[in-house]
Amino acid sequence: MFNDILQYILGLGAAIFLPVIMIIIGLIVKLKLKKAVIAGLTLGVAFTGMSVILDFMFGAISPVATQFVENTGIALNVIDVGWSPMAAIAWAWPYALLVFPLQIIINLVMLGFNWTNVLNVDLWNVWGKIFTATMVSAFTNNIYLGFLAATVQVVLELVVGGASQKQIQKETGIPGVTCTHYMLLQALWMNPINKLMDKIPGLNSKSFETDKIKEKLGIFSENSVMGFIVGLLLSLLAGNSVGSSLQVAIKVATALVLFPMVAKLFMQALAPIADAAGTFMKSKFKDREIYIGLDWPFMAGRSEIWIVSIILVPVELALAFLMAKFGFSNVLPLAGIVNIIVAVPALVVTNGNLIRMFILGVIFTPIYLFVSSAFAPAATALAQAVGTITIPAGQMITYFGVEAPLFRYFISTGLSGNVIGIVGLIVMAGLLAYYIKTMKKKDSETE
Repeated sequence: MFNDILQYILGLGAAIFLPVIMIIIGLIVKLKLKKAVIAGLTLGVAFTGMSVILDFMFGAISPVATQFVENTGIALNVIDVGWSPMAAIAWAWPYALLVFPLQIIINLVMLGFNWTNVLNVDLWNVWGKIFTATMVSAFTNNIYLGFLAATVQVVLELVVGGASQKQIQKETGIPGVTCTHYMLLQALWMNPINKLMDKIPGLNSKSFETDKIKEKLGIFSENSVMGFIVGLLLSLLAGNSVGSSLQVAIKVATALVLFPMVAKLFMQALAPIADAAGTFMKSKFKDREIYIGLDWPFMAGRSEIWIVSIILVPVELALAFLMAKFGFSNVLPLAGIVNIIVAVPALVVTNGNLIRMFILGVIFTPIYLFVSSAFAPAATALAQAVGTITIPAGQMITYFGVEAPLFRYFISTGLSGNVIGIVGLIVMAGLLAYYIKTMKKKDSETE
């Protein structure tokens, strides 16, 4: 009975589930009923608005990517189905519901022992931990190791989210919250490369940060103009007519103009809850500042995310072709072709430096292709076992935007006894310590 109720609520999606959670949290932290309900509903409107714009933009970009594929003759047998079908497959795993209380208990224990200052309310994205557990279970043939991997991911999300909070607040202007989405785990690997770029003449200039670029470019720095130019060029490169390209261009421009508007709704919804939660937590946890951990869309108002994600589309397709030719991947990135997953951690690491974000996107895209290809047999087998998706014979599916590809790959292979995976996990532990140190230094410089 409980399982059916929970599955029903989760099936309603983040736009329903998270507002309910936030209203409950608002009431717990003694926010007035009226304010809690308005904040929750506004959050639901914000998620829905962001989803509408995302679907609108993907609807404009995906056909262009498909046309590009047809023109280049790329033929790959692993299809990227995107996060939504993969989430449905993950939730259909027989042991999925056990991960739900696991995340809550770990978070509360870490708060109680002062091991974190983050309360992760992004419970809808528990599916990400479930997906990790399914991949590890498939690689190791051990369900218990799958749950161990999910536990490690829960802890890492809290630690990285806490370390990134001040920087995220600086980028979004929203106090008292942070991002606990697992895509931020990729920032651990991006951080040393970004620090290396500090030493490279030209790349170490702050002139590539968005605010500086806007000062220099004038009208060309406006979201509408940038979106129009990027959409037009991408469509023309795909071989579309001028008329079709102009339609794509205006759609991309529309999306980039609307993103910051909807992002303001997140601020409007979260501010009263964050304030009330801060006051409440201070009364319970003396001399501690508690942050609310959220899904990534509240950061979507930063235009750098979308500019870099769109510019990377032809790069991703070209890399998919090259990697297939040399046998490193056989994934055709389609549903996740606008790979926000790589742009969000790059934004946090680089302070919104467009050139560095693009370079990091180019460097890390092959990793997403390689890992999503490596996970394809397991993802396909899981989909067939739970019966969520009908897959034609000889076809495989995967998830190109695999969020934390290096973590997921190394923990899957490492727990199965692979030396490369074990070494990768050890390196990641060192990078975590280095990331925390880097972010603390950034925090002290902005205070």
